[in-house]
Amino acid sequence: MKPIIEMKHVNYRYALEDIWALEEVNLEIKQGEFVAILGHNGSGKSTMAKLINALLLPDSGDVIVNGMNTKDDDNLWTIRQTAGMVFQNPDNQLVATIVEEDVAFGPENQGVEPLEIRKRVDDALKAVDMYDYRKRPPHLLSGGQKQRIAIAGVLALHSDCIVLDEPTAMLDPSGRKEVLETITKLNREEKKTVVLITHFMDEAVMADRVIVMDQGRIQLEGTPKEVFSNVERIKKFGLDVPQVTDLAHRLIEKGIVIQKDIIKIEELVDALCQ
Repeated sequence: MKPIIEMKHVNYRYALEDIWALEEVNLEIKQGEFVAILGHNGSGKSTMAKLINALLLPDSGDVIVNGMNTKDDDNLWTIRQTAGMVFQNPDNQLVATIVEEDVAFGPENQGVEPLEIRKRVDDALKAVDMYDYRKRPPHLLSGGQKQRIAIAGVLALHSDCIVLDEPTAMLDPSGRKEVLETITKLNREEKKTVVLITHFMDEAVMADRVIVMDQGRIQLEGTPKEVFSNVERIKKFGLDVPQVTDLAHRLIEKGIVIQKDIIKIEELVDALCQ
């Protein structure tokens, strides 16, 4: 399957800063893949998201989105339609006073026909389980519901890839659960490509592939089991591992013989019961 996102020898540095925000980054993300990107503040993960969405352009190297180079101005709108962005604070993305009008905002600006807009809005709201709220004012919704509306706005643009920059950071546990269930459903059922930037390890466990960033470079990459089995190395990057993985690691240090790639509670229970 061909990649929907390619980063080739990408370097980026913010103005007036001496260090590279991204340095010699090479990455491929396949169509339909769920990729989680981890890293502490300043590691380069949010910069990577903005490069994918063409909000930033690389100083050198190339970012290719569905065959289009982000440096080509003629591709800009199509790239942002293909790789839709969802930010940390949903209030920054909501522009209308009624939910369905907010979701319709993007297609209207594309010049989509009214009947097609109606269909897209309804389909997008159903996909995130917010159709029953279509006539509500967004400011009366919970944080998790607002974030799901922001995701619906991206879906209404017919985005094949959804880039989420710490979408649950400002939400309570209930809101986090709502958004994560929505993201997983879109990936598994709608076959949307998902790039999730997060600092919650339990969110990364749900991904097909995990990428760990540090000092602007990709330091670790693989399945959640492959990445999180490197407990000591991950901690050197200022990150944690899932709680159950940390517990398993401590049990191994105490001499209990279990596998070191445990990332879910059920796996630990099975290992200990044997």
